[in-house]
Amino acid sequence: MSGMTRMPVSAKAMTVCTVVGLVVVTAYTAALGSSGWLWFCWVVLGLVTLGVFATRE
Repeated sequence: MSGMTRMPVSAKAMTVCTVVGLVVVTAYTAALGSSGWLWFCWVVLGLVTLGVFATRE
């Protein structure tokens, strides 16, 4: 992950939020069953993260 040192703070923060969100949604799904809304929100968060990477300088 040496490439992470050159990322802007916003891109790094979005990446961390996306990974943490994936862990939370997966844990929720394993413990209580699947929730389509949680997975939908995680996909939207992932797309926003990709957008941050696409628009960074």
